[in-house]
Amino acid sequence: MRPINNIVDVSNYVMLELGQPNHAFDWDVLRRRAETYNPGGPVRIITRLAQPGETLQTLDDEVRQLPPSAILVTDPQSALSIGGIMGGASSEVSESSRSVLIEAAAWNFINIRQTATALKLSSEAGYRFSRGVHPSQAMPGALRAAHLIQRLAGGVIARDVYDYYPRPPETITLTLTPADVTRLLGMELERDTIRTYLERLDFTCEAADGDALRVTVPDHRLDISADPVAGRSDLVEEIARMVGYDKIPETELSDVLPPQRNNTALEREEKLRDLLVEAGLQEVITYRLTTPQAEARLRAGSPPAETPPYVTLINPSSSERVAMRRSLLNSVLEIAAANSRFQDSIQLFEIGHVYLPVEGESLPEEQLRLAVVMTGPREAPAWQGSDTAPVDFYDLKGVIESVLDGLHIGGATYLPAEQPGFFPGRTARLQVDGQAVGVLGELHPTVVAAYELPEGVPVLAAELDANLLLRHMVEDYRVQPVPRFPAVQQDIAVVVDEALPAAELEAAIREGGGPLLADVRLFDIYRGEQIGPGKKSMAYNLWFQSPDKTLTDKIVAKQQARLVKHLERKLGAKLRS
Repeated sequence: MRPINNIVDVSNYVMLELGQPNHAFDWDVLRRRAETYNPGGPVRIITRLAQPGETLQTLDDEVRQLPPSAILVTDPQSALSIGGIMGGASSEVSESSRSVLIEAAAWNFINIRQTATALKLSSEAGYRFSRGVHPSQAMPGALRAAHLIQRLAGGVIARDVYDYYPRPPETITLTLTPADVTRLLGMELERDTIRTYLERLDFTCEAADGDALRVTVPDHRLDISADPVAGRSDLVEEIARMVGYDKIPETELSDVLPPQRNNTALEREEKLRDLLVEAGLQEVITYRLTTPQAEARLRAGSPPAETPPYVTLINPSSSERVAMRRSLLNSVLEIAAANSRFQDSIQLFEIGHVYLPVEGESLPEEQLRLAVVMTGPREAPAWQGSDTAPVDFYDLKGVIESVLDGLHIGGATYLPAEQPGFFPGRTARLQVDGQAVGVLGELHPTVVAAYELPEGVPVLAAELDANLLLRHMVEDYRVQPVPRFPAVQQDIAVVVDEALPAAELEAAIREGGGPLLADVRLFDIYRGEQIGPGKKSMAYNLWFQSPDKTLTDKIVAKQQARLVKHLERKLGAKLRS
């Protein structure tokens, strides 16, 4: 806001005084322009939308390409100003001006926001119009400016006032009772006291049925809702301000409580979040806006593919936030890359939505996803010694398994998979009861380089369908009592075909171990000349336990022999001597 001359100063003063922006045009300039399109006739002022390719030099001497949403104040010759934002240089009031035209208007606040954002142009007038100015303020603002110019600049006010007001908004009238005030504030006020407070704020109050008041809202109060319920709350808020918040007593709620219902979806999501934190991961919350180019880094090094459709923003806040994300993993990788400059160990997760356009639908499909990123040493260096080897696929798989255990989800399998952006042979697809939940594995070095993550260190990542995962969560589950008798541990190593998945072998061990087999854990895999080509040796810890007696070596040996025969019969496995 600059003090240019007395006319501009008056315009700015009225805007600050009444909240109604206005604009002064050089009348003589408008009159000369009228001779070109209407010789001897009156000046014509028009409002219209900008035409394609139309430009205007504004008061800041910038020539601006006008967006289609811009509402212009024009004459038949060309544009004079951008309505509600900034005037044009061609009709600017200068030191040589002798006659001025004062224009005060009301503009759609959404249109003003869109135009100001598209032009990257901010002004005091645009700031106010973008938040809403009641149309009734236009006439008082114009008359106030005219009287100040008359008094301070020695002007003469023309008799003609042109007022085009085709759709005045309806007056807001609300009904308020002392009982409404007591219910919301917790204090009793007389009707006359309530009336006094509201009238001090320019509300008009009339007696209605019983002890009710019929309150008419002043037109400049755009913050008072016309809805009966919300409007009463707005009036009570005004009364609370007049009473003073410090004078409102502390009282217990005496109103009827709404019915309490569980939010099952949120509770399950919070359970998943807690399990991930217990596993040692840190949660991040990222923007849901991105760019297709940013997410294309997930396919770095993969064969070119057509860019999938995105939900794009008409009016993005920045060039980095132009579309709704399709991948949650990209968001977490960006945070991991930013933090990798300051620390070596990174273990992050996020639970959030992605937005997938649906053909023929106006709204996208919102899917809840879980993304995990892990890289760096397994443990921090310590003077007592620690495992500082980098995390690998099995660390990530262990996190996923701990989450599945915490959610009491059974029937999970891990199948070899190929996924763009992931390292071949180090990627698995998680399935629960035969349904694909997501992918986990080591990222390909080209993807790691694309995100500028440290090279030479494995980066593990997973992106899972959280909705599908949580649908398999078991709410009611059976709890096993603490065993009264000790378990007997045995080790077994069997030679199987190289292609046999570990999950299939473990399932066969549990099947053949019978009810006395309490737990199974793989602790070693060996490949070498001693067991022959195309074979591998897998060693397991086995725990046998009975709920009603202590097991003897003889019983355990007999059970283990049955187990070995079962593996030979079902999988062709051989006991490694």
